[in-house]
Amino acid sequence: MKINIMDYSLTKTDLEKEKQKGVLSTAWRRLVPLMAEEKRSVIISITAILVSSAVSLIVPIVIAHIVDKYITSKNFQGVLSFSGILAVIFVVGLVSNYLQIVTMGGVGRRLLFNLRNKIFGKLQELPVAFFNQNKTGDIISRINNDTDKLNQFFSQALMQFLSNIILIVGTGIFIVFLNFKLGLVALLPAGIALFLTKLLNPWVKRVSLRSLRTLGSMSGEIQESINNFKVIVAFNRLDYFRNKFREANELNYRASVSSGIASNIFNPIYVLSSSLAQLAVLAYGIHLIDQNQFTVGLLIGFLLYVNNFYSPLRQLASVWPSLQLALAGLDRISEVLTLESNIKTRFKKTKKTFSSSKAVIQFKDVSFTYEGGKDALKNVSFSLEEGKTYALVGPTGGGKTTTASLMARLYDPSHGTVYLEGKDIRFYEPSERVKKIGFILQDPFLFNGTVRENILYGNEAFKEYKKGKLTQMLEEAHLTKLLSRFPQGLDTQIVSSGDSISLGQKQLIAFIRAVLRNPDILILDEATANIDTVTEQLLEEIINKLPKKTTKVIIAHRLNTIENADDIFFINGGEVVHAGSMKNAMDMLLQGERKS
Repeated sequence: MKINIMDYSLTKTDLEKEKQKGVLSTAWRRLVPLMAEEKRSVIISITAILVSSAVSLIVPIVIAHIVDKYITSKNFQGVLSFSGILAVIFVVGLVSNYLQIVTMGGVGRRLLFNLRNKIFGKLQELPVAFFNQNKTGDIISRINNDTDKLNQFFSQALMQFLSNIILIVGTGIFIVFLNFKLGLVALLPAGIALFLTKLLNPWVKRVSLRSLRTLGSMSGEIQESINNFKVIVAFNRLDYFRNKFREANELNYRASVSSGIASNIFNPIYVLSSSLAQLAVLAYGIHLIDQNQFTVGLLIGFLLYVNNFYSPLRQLASVWPSLQLALAGLDRISEVLTLESNIKTRFKKTKKTFSSSKAVIQFKDVSFTYEGGKDALKNVSFSLEEGKTYALVGPTGGGKTTTASLMARLYDPSHGTVYLEGKDIRFYEPSERVKKIGFILQDPFLFNGTVRENILYGNEAFKEYKKGKLTQMLEEAHLTKLLSRFPQGLDTQIVSSGDSISLGQKQLIAFIRAVLRNPDILILDEATANIDTVTEQLLEEIINKLPKKTTKVIIAHRLNTIENADDIFFINGGEVVHAGSMKNAMDMLLQGERKS
């Protein structure tokens, strides 16, 4: 499914769902590759189901034979002989049932493992826009809860579902074959029950999907509130936290109640139809016996067949909501799996792939619009030369970070082209592009581990370096002074979600990580916002010692950070204007604030 690069919202209206029905209907085919390695296990399970179904179909006719031939004539030797045969048949059925349960249990767990890997791999292919538009909690819910619903269906319900269908079809054939009229009497209540099932089925699936959505929304609210708990406490807005959670929990509660009702609505329908069928068969069967058209043994066997027919129907009534829940989960999983990123490397080169400009970065008629928002950039063109330092200034929300993100190809332009060293940036492999561009974000993200592990993250060149060699590399890059800000130096432990280090220290690690890669272009987006003046001066010294070919792009509000820039661009209202001097930039900034 090819989607506009900015349209990655997973929360869609029913109308939008209808438009995507053709895509989501292919969801089952997406599971086939995951099941490819399970062919042997599936064959074993189906064989076991066929044996188990055969046992269930044979038993009633054997019992009817025992009643008519041995019990009515009081031949107890024959009863004992056939009882032994029945015992063997029951053991065969027991073994086959156990075999298919164990086999499909393993299939379900392996499918869960593979599916979660597939979803996580897909998430790593998607662009930043996807994560901007969807709550983390809902994404986690799709990986954990929705895949688990599929696992439960495959390991517990799928083979039961197939077994019941085989048994229902086989029993229906036996019933009609034994006595056509009595068979029709037995099957009539089932027809009514199946009609009601088809009528209620869309509602059951809709309710099941709503339950999964509200669970994902509640997970998103919890994750968001916990991440921002400091802010909530600082502003004494615990009431806001409670109210938001209460609303999400209330919606999930109502959806869960509806889902619970839907999950059990079919069972009483099939219980009633079974009772009506047995009563009708018993009454009509006695009439046939009275007319000498039927035997007592056949009536007992027929009642057993009726039970064999309706008991699987009752089980299907219990399994059916599980199937609907699994399909609802599969729809939500497929919404992720069917997404395709437009941030892809292109290979078919044309004349437009290359620029005659020798600039290290060139924007040519670039426009960019966020989904559902105004134009962040409108037909912008400018160039950055190698080895120079550039400052991007402008009011908050003016488009500075967006411009920097386009330079690093976190997004692609809506229109126009971004050139990197004279070549369309879309034609660079990700690994090649990352080597050339270092990006220090305003809010850096670190992983659980040590400082050493975090600064080497994604740096294949230094991956195998031991501590001594790494220390030497840090000294050559003039970065060792920054390590003094950490108690245990490279071995300082970091907890990404905790307070083991300050935000300023996190920015230092992000700075070391980027500089150590020795990029051709270094982008600093408010990289010194949480760092003291002394450390900022140290960072400035390190930046000045970078190779002369390194182009620096600095986004900052502190004047001392940008006053030594070779050139300044003012960004606001979708435009990038060459400001030249600091004075002109400040005048533009003041004018922009007055207009706003």
